[in-house]
Amino acid sequence: MDPLLVPLVRDLLEWIDKSPRTYSEVMDGWRTSCPRLPVWEECTDRGLVARNGRRVELTARGRTFLQSR
Repeated sequence: MDPLLVPLVRDLLEWIDKSPRTYSEVMDGWRTSCPRLPVWEECTDRGLVARNGRRVELTARGRTFLQSR
């Protein structure tokens, strides 16, 4: 993972973990962040988050990522 994205990935995962989020909320909430799409893509490509219907949830891998750093 690009070291520049690590803090942003962590921020996104922590934000999703605080409360159930819909895909729309995630996209709206990260709209103001220039690197939104690379961060979202990094999270999905690495299996850190998954869409479950309309909701976005952390995967076991995403939880491990948060705990390990």
